[in-house]
Amino acid sequence: MTIEALIRGLRAELESGGLRGSFLVRDLHSGYEIGIDPDVQYPIASLIKVPLAAATLERIHRGDIDGSTTVAVQPGRITTPGPTGLSRFRHEAHVAIDDLLYLSTSISDGAAADALFDITSPAEVTRLMHQWDLHGITARHRIRDLTETPAERFEVTEVPLAHSLAITAGTTGRGHPLAQLDVTRANSGSARAFIDLLQALWTPSKIHHSIGARVRELMANNLLRHRLAPEFVSDASTWSSKTGTLLNLRHEVGVVEHADGRTFGIAALTESHVAAATQPEADTLMGWVARTLRDHLRHS
Repeated sequence: MTIEALIRGLRAELESGGLRGSFLVRDLHSGYEIGIDPDVQYPIASLIKVPLAAATLERIHRGDIDGSTTVAVQPGRITTPGPTGLSRFRHEAHVAIDDLLYLSTSISDGAAADALFDITSPAEVTRLMHQWDLHGITARHRIRDLTETPAERFEVTEVPLAHSLAITAGTTGRGHPLAQLDVTRANSGSARAFIDLLQALWTPSKIHHSIGARVRELMANNLLRHRLAPEFVSDASTWSSKTGTLLNLRHEVGVVEHADGRTFGIAALTESHVAAATQPEADTLMGWVARTLRDHLRHS
């Protein structure tokens, strides 16, 4: 099967499953890659926590901040489904910066991420990305802004209305009346930009090797493993990743390392056209498309 026929078939499967997606799979050692619309910009939700972790670790490495310093984190008092960790605490907590990195990255704790953003601003995260010659990911706001969508204001029975608004109100230029879904106002990035970041974290780059090692550890301990992980975890491989979810957006970026030494960066950024919060079929479809692309690249 030609690459063109493969991509055409995968696009049709995505459309049939109610998804539009941007995928990229790259062999991190050879540089060979295959993808579907890998340069399309998306609002990236919790994927921003990977650049945030790298930027925080850079500042620790430079001596600007001390990872053992404790930070007072106010309770999130969030009651809607989804948020984990400090976001659901009822009382103030005192947590070391290095432990906030674990909470933010490995269990996707929004309150922990915002405590880190208090230390390293979104603008500084973007600046450091550019310093590393990594472009295409822009940090603009804190994580708590993601909890201020119609989904949090509506009753549980009305959540599909929030998803309908997310699906239908966008513009052809990827603008949106909801700031969190507007690529010019939200934290944004593309599949290619995230693969570039993963390559810089997994192979020699301008990012110090100790920073890469720590981010790899945090992503290997990712607690949320329902999306792409089932397609890439085995006795002969390891899967390190970060997910991002907001309204109709479902993302995951990660690296699969095989026992034979082959290492692939994988990015899947998608938006659903189905007005439902729970869509396990979409997660399964994302994993299948990513696995199909990886298999083609691995065996070509």
